Amino acid sequence: MTSRLPGFYALPVEERLRVVAELCGLTPEEVQSLAPGGGLSTERADKMIENALGILALPLGIATNFQINGRDYLVPMSVEEPSIVASASNMAKIVRTAGGFATEASERRMVGQVQVVNCPDFLEGREKLMGRAQALLDIANASQPKMKARGGGALELDVRLLNHQSQDPWPEMLVVQVIVDTRDAMGANVIDTMMEAIAPEVERISGGTVYLRILSNYTDQCLARARCTVPPALLATDRLSGEEVRDRIVSAYAFAESDVYRAVTHNKGIMNGVDAVALATGQDWRAIEAGAHAYAARFGRYRSMTEWSISQTGDLVGSLELPMPVGIVGGSTRVNPAVGVALKMLKVSEAAELAQVMVAVGLAQNMAALRALVTEGIQKGHMALHARARRSSSGANAEDGQLVETRRR
Repeated sequence: MTSRLPGFYALPVEERLRVVAELCGLTPEEVQSLAPGGGLSTERADKMIENALGILALPLGIATNFQINGRDYLVPMSVEEPSIVASASNMAKIVRTAGGFATEASERRMVGQVQVVNCPDFLEGREKLMGRAQALLDIANASQPKMKARGGGALELDVRLLNHQSQDPWPEMLVVQVIVDTRDAMGANVIDTMMEAIAPEVERISGGTVYLRILSNYTDQCLARARCTVPPALLATDRLSGEEVRDRIVSAYAFAESDVYRAVTHNKGIMNGVDAVALATGQDWRAIEAGAHAYAARFGRYRSMTEWSISQTGDLVGSLELPMPVGIVGGSTRVNPAVGVALKMLKVSEAAELAQVMVAVGLAQNMAALRALVTEGIQKGHMALHARARRSSSGANAEDGQLVETRRR
């Protein structure tokens, strides 16, 4: 399969769907699930959330041109904002010409926590809990035998002492922190169940009282990384050389790295791409957002999520590393038919592969935003697509739309 589809954007929606269905082997039923009213039913929606009234639809698009570790991907993206899918596809085309994205993922190690208060002796309580670490891991794994059978489960346990001899007014507490491999599931329910299972024994051993038993969305041991190297000739515009564009991109990155006001907007643009893939594939995009922004502040101040530099040979080099707690089984993948179709289009075989696709999209999105900002400005292409969306909402026809755009110029 190729993700290089020249002229794809110019095709009617029905023809685009036919092309993708053929490339991805979608059945007629799967194609129908992407049509209005063909995917998530009101009956299923009523079981997903409380007080359901209906279904709020969002566009589902395909980002083309992505080549990652030598393999082509058609990337599903669900988002309401114009220009995101187009900009990701355009930058993927440039990176593809330069050899594509290189990605990798760490082990999938998630975190669960149990909070313990009111210990008679917190230091002694910590020592006792550490001495029973394996027994606690065994209880956790017994609560989720299927996860253990799939090669995952609770792997390690640590006990942290918080606010001991602290000047802060907060109470002293222990935190039992468990590392869990959730395999191809995001794993929130698995981890929460494990923490609740060990809580009674934690109380018995420590002599304290357990309050919170919950996963952490700061998954700094479940990372995905993407990197691209782009010769400056591929960055040139009508009025700027590739070297000028390259240097401006690095300067724009330095701005985000140095100033929190710029960093927040810089990183929001990265998450435009990451979240759009997350939403299309049924991920907990709020957890991904929270973890990503926390990771951007891991060195004590909030910084750029990406890094951009110039290689010794003069190429532009970009990289992105983020926590990526995603899953391809369970959750919305079983409830919403359109999510299952999106995952089939993407053709990922494991959660770590999906994580790598998502950081590649985030890096492409950042490159697109920086290139636009340092050349023609962000508004030219972005607002043209906004104008198209507004014309659609107002019922204007094509001729009216041309007049609107002429007046805008």
